[in-house]
Amino acid sequence: MKTLIALFLALCSTVSWAEQPSHEQARKDITKTLHTFMEGASINSAAIHDAFWADELVYTSSSGTRFGKAELMSGVHASGEITEQPLTSYYTAEDIEIRFFGPTAVVNFTLVGHTETDAGYSRQTFLNSGVFVQRNNRWQAVNWNATRTAE
Repeated sequence: MKTLIALFLALCSTVSWAEQPSHEQARKDITKTLHTFMEGASINSAAIHDAFWADELVYTSSSGTRFGKAELMSGVHASGEITEQPLTSYYTAEDIEIRFFGPTAVVNFTLVGHTETDAGYSRQTFLNSGVFVQRNNRWQAVNWNATRTAE
């Protein structure tokens, strides 16, 4: 019993529950982070990608490959930032759901890829899930899964 009490006190001394944001504020912060990321991903911004993804990221793509932040950032840098205006392809997030498990958040949403060409408009959807942790007053994705939506 003494061990259990000591463990509880040690946990309480390392985690300040009063400093944790309310779930309402955290939802707003994560939603804003996600929308900012969609805008930055639309132009392939290396700075936005670097801020969004945690260093220990595990990413499972819709094509079935798994990789980390270093490989993801290498691809971002190789492709370069998109400077054409107006954008003919861009991303948005719809149907955002956020659930909290202590200081961790699980985010599920529909990523929508929009493409506008002379031939018209097309829309692709992907079901995305991410696990976010808060560090240094910002939320970062440590795990990500993207799945192409079924026809």
